[in-house]
Amino acid sequence: MLQRLQLYSHKLQFYYIFSMATFTKFQKLLVSASTIGGATFYYINSINKDRVHNSWTTDFKPSTKWDDNWDFRAPPSLIHPRKLNSEKDENVINEQLELMKSTATRHIILIRHGQYHIEGKSDEQRILTKLGRNQAEYAGKRLKELDFPYTDIIKSTMSRAQETGTIIAKFLPNIPVTECNLIREGAPIPPEPPVGHWKPGVHFYEDGARIEAAFRKYFHRADPSQEKDSYTLLVCHANVIRYFVCRALQFPPEAWLRLSLNHASLTWISITPSGRVILRTLGDSGHMPANIITSQ
Repeated sequence: MLQRLQLYSHKLQFYYIFSMATFTKFQKLLVSASTIGGATFYYINSINKDRVHNSWTTDFKPSTKWDDNWDFRAPPSLIHPRKLNSEKDENVINEQLELMKSTATRHIILIRHGQYHIEGKSDEQRILTKLGRNQAEYAGKRLKELDFPYTDIIKSTMSRAQETGTIIAKFLPNIPVTECNLIREGAPIPPEPPVGHWKPGVHFYEDGARIEAAFRKYFHRADPSQEKDSYTLLVCHANVIRYFVCRALQFPPEAWLRLSLNHASLTWISITPSGRVILRTLGDSGHMPANIITSQ
């Protein structure tokens, strides 16, 4: 009987020691799990913080997305829509789309006229000042130095642009020169914020349609038949150029007055075969000495 009691006591001690050891291991596991869980929680929180930070900086959703067919010259809009009844029809459509794709880039360089006699009562009196002619000379020299394969020079029919274009053309012989009434100075659209002085709506109504027509005439991707990149020079005016920039970049056009352009400055816009628009320079005046740069 005594032996049985001793044996039972030894078993109890063994179970106690084993359970304590097991409990200690379980405690260690709990501590380890807690540590790992805490680290995981901290890591997940860190990721979430980064994600939140990214949502403030890189995960921006534009209110208005880029319109790929802004010039109505994307290939799908140039072919007659048809119902696809077979794989053969689909192949025909794909062949037509390939034929309608542009392969060249159109570069449009807009030059504002030089300084002019702003006090003139008529267009004939608002000719270039001596400084304005000097500015036009520098613009011509710069365009010559760039040595692009210019396609043509198009001048506004207003006196100050005519004179500026004529001076520039001396540096670019053998480049065809034409005139265009559409790019005369005017009020393209009521600006936002509004200007301090009042301007009758009739001016925006008349000038706006004309300047918009000029934009549609000169700003579009290359025709499929155009094989080489082209460089067109438009010699015109500040309001016209600023409106063109806003329209080309699909910015709100009423923001045009927020931009400023110096006399005889160069603004360079490229239109790629896909219809994407690149503003390479805006009002570049680096070709002129600082002491002859003016804007008014």
